Amino acid sequence: MAGSSGPLSHRGLRGREAELAQLQALITSVADTGSGGLALIQGEPGIGKTTLLGEAVSRAASAGFSVGLGKADELHHIVPFSSLAASILQGDRPLLSGDDLAEFARKHDQRIWLVERLAEAIEARATDAPVLIGLDDVQWADALSRFALQQLPTRLRSSPVLWMLTGRREPTGPAEEIAAAAATSLPTVTVSLGPLSGAAIGQLADDSLGPAVDTWMLDLLDGAGGNPFLAVEMLAGLRAADASQDVIPSRLVVGVRGRLRSLRPGTLRFLQMGAVLGRRFGFDDAAALCDRPAAALLPALEEALHAGLLDDDGNHLFFRHDLLRQAVYADIPPSARKALHREAAHRLVAAGRQPTDAVPHILRGAVPGDEEAVELLRRAADDVLAVTPGPAADLMLRALELTPAAGTLKFEVGEQAILCLTRAGRNHEALGTGDRLLADRPPLESFGRLQSALGGALWTMDLADELRRRAEAALTAGGSTPETRARLAALRALALSRGHDLAAARDAGETALRTATAIGDREAHVLALSGLGEIALNAGENAVALQRFAALSAIDSAFVPEEVVAHVHMDDFASGGRLLLGATERAGAVRQAMLLWAQGQHDLGLGRLDDAEADFVTMERLEDEVRVPVQQLNARVIRSRIALLRGDPEAAGEHLCAARERLAAKPNPGNTAAVRFLEAVHAEAEGDVARAVGLIRRVQQQGPFMRWRLLRDWVDAAVRMSLRGGEQQLAEDLASQAEAHAGRNPSVPTAVGIAVQARGLVRNDPAVLGDAVDLLGASPRPLTRAAAHADLGRALLDAGRRRRAVAALTHARDTFAGSGAHAAAARIQRVLADAGADARRTATVQRPVQGWGALTATEEKVARLIAQGHTNRSAADVLVVSPHTVNTHLTSVFRKLSVSSRVQLANLVASLAQA
Repeated sequence: MAGSSGPLSHRGLRGREAELAQLQALITSVADTGSGGLALIQGEPGIGKTTLLGEAVSRAASAGFSVGLGKADELHHIVPFSSLAASILQGDRPLLSGDDLAEFARKHDQRIWLVERLAEAIEARATDAPVLIGLDDVQWADALSRFALQQLPTRLRSSPVLWMLTGRREPTGPAEEIAAAAATSLPTVTVSLGPLSGAAIGQLADDSLGPAVDTWMLDLLDGAGGNPFLAVEMLAGLRAADASQDVIPSRLVVGVRGRLRSLRPGTLRFLQMGAVLGRRFGFDDAAALCDRPAAALLPALEEALHAGLLDDDGNHLFFRHDLLRQAVYADIPPSARKALHREAAHRLVAAGRQPTDAVPHILRGAVPGDEEAVELLRRAADDVLAVTPGPAADLMLRALELTPAAGTLKFEVGEQAILCLTRAGRNHEALGTGDRLLADRPPLESFGRLQSALGGALWTMDLADELRRRAEAALTAGGSTPETRARLAALRALALSRGHDLAAARDAGETALRTATAIGDREAHVLALSGLGEIALNAGENAVALQRFAALSAIDSAFVPEEVVAHVHMDDFASGGRLLLGATERAGAVRQAMLLWAQGQHDLGLGRLDDAEADFVTMERLEDEVRVPVQQLNARVIRSRIALLRGDPEAAGEHLCAARERLAAKPNPGNTAAVRFLEAVHAEAEGDVARAVGLIRRVQQQGPFMRWRLLRDWVDAAVRMSLRGGEQQLAEDLASQAEAHAGRNPSVPTAVGIAVQARGLVRNDPAVLGDAVDLLGASPRPLTRAAAHADLGRALLDAGRRRRAVAALTHARDTFAGSGAHAAAARIQRVLADAGADARRTATVQRPVQGWGALTATEEKVARLIAQGHTNRSAADVLVVSPHTVNTHLTSVFRKLSVSSRVQLANLVASLAQA
């Protein structure tokens, strides 16, 4: 090819001018706009995907892109990150060094951490030059690479990063999932390759055989069905045979198999062993499978290379196209294939390879009763569990199928399978697997271990009573080791935390903790502390909950978010903030989504509604990415209340609908109470006070006291609703519960102040409400203080004490407005206006929805930092937040400013400075 704009002459590119133009346009767009893009090239095997990708990558490199190109392999999809690593490490300027990748691999047990660090590396490179990352045959990519490819294009949409993928057409395959994830955030092009036209096939023939191609040759090429690879292979055979119309080589058959029959038997055997190993394989591995010395196979290797069937990259041999491998593989009898795959697994392990390298062959070659295969699958599952729990669960289910029916091994394998399924979020499968094993009447020790293993699934499925019943049955049966008994006891205490007898639950938890500590079993210790923390939360004992969760996070830093939230419940925002800062600096040391939940609670308590909203949005996105929705319902409840405070009823309604959807999936008492209370808030806002009161009554019926989530901050709203609905007794009950809660938390200013506020509302007593304002002066929660001032102001107005009322109401209005609660501020302003106060001072002007003025304070900071050239990571370091939160703010900035790249943002900020 003379140049990028010259006539196409590469084999396989004839007839692809339009498709290449699409890719060229995307390359140009990414380079010109400084924003991302994604191209998906689809088609059947041999249709020219790889060739088109290679040409596009070459053009991008010529245009100044930093490029990385890799290829996924059908038999290497178990190894985490192996597919994308090839794209990252290859090229003249690899995006990562081998040492960097090794450092990433050491953190591979944290998928979100790894993706963010990889994004930072690519983002940094993209500040110097546009980047293209290509991956061929994405349908065979490993699970971690697929996960990263579903996140990275959107995460890097504001940087000049172009993703090019090839894959076979599969309506619900990995390629479609990746493209769908990117389509809403950045330009996405799908290039579907169909058969070449007759004219294009003719051009291929001209390129290969010269301009005077006989008609009979073109007729023969019709057998390629427009597939350029098959056409080129046939042309290569014709050229090599110097064929004529009268003498067509008998071994030339339409397709590839005819060429294979021309090989010596030893060469074909060598190729068959290579085909079993995969498209890319080691010469030594193939020699071992042939049971021949490597030197004896040199003639076979030379013939395969000379015939154009294999290539050699200096480290590995590989079939020039997967169709060649498939043709060789198909000629091996099925029974022989199984045996060869099993032998390949044995040889690889004997050569010191990792279990994950042998697993693809185990999956194809092992038969029931093969205990060596079971052990390899168990080791491989353990290796990949932390980063790709879904594939780990699949491996363990296969291991269970292969385990001998007799003996106790199946119970050990089953226990591991249950744990993997639970980690993957496949709780129903875990429970079904466990129950099938329990039906086989396992020994008592296995019985106890299986019931203990099922604890996580049962707890996540909100089957607390069933968890308690099973734990008690296993403890009663006996025969378990001390470690198993300690874990069962801790699980029983955890289950009891959802019941009404919290005193009995506490006793059970204390006993379980003493036992776990005595025998030194870490898992039992963690379970016991978790149960005691839950019990304290449900009893409203904030100080005790903090003690438990602090002890828990000291054992395992993954529980730092729980400790942060416990500090928030104690009004100790300073300690919570220090923990959040430390957790941010430790990067991936904690559960990132739960850390954002804690950050959101912290920001909400301090009245930072905009930041809290961003925290919860980011948290939900991360939970969606790992498909483990833990706090989404509660986050939607809070976001709905935030929207109502801001004056956005449409968004509030959307969040309520989302909360209801999540309640249908997890209808436990706490979730039910939270959603019913939110429905009451909406009903009151719509003027339906009777319905609001009815919903509050339903919340009351969830337990002996209103759920702890509501008692902390929202009981005053419930009291107001009850009084507006004429339900004095309900209001009295709520106030009494608030006082009981304050009694359990005498050192928490918010708890004590809200209890007095609730009693003042019930009595409509300005003096008591004044006491509440004074007590809440020590509370760090501005929205709580504002609500108390508003209640005091209204009571003073009713009592005819206008001057003090106006002062209290003005304080409430300004505090609400300062937190962004514009609707609440507007309501107070109307009360002030009705009271004849100065209406010229108003703090209820809301932000516009578009333009620079629409940005929140934090969004403005992020916009200026990014415009100065900061990456998400460096901006996060400046603001002391997570890069995930910066990404959420940046998404909002781009939407509000109608820009799509960092370059455009920098230009806009510069123009504002000049103006």
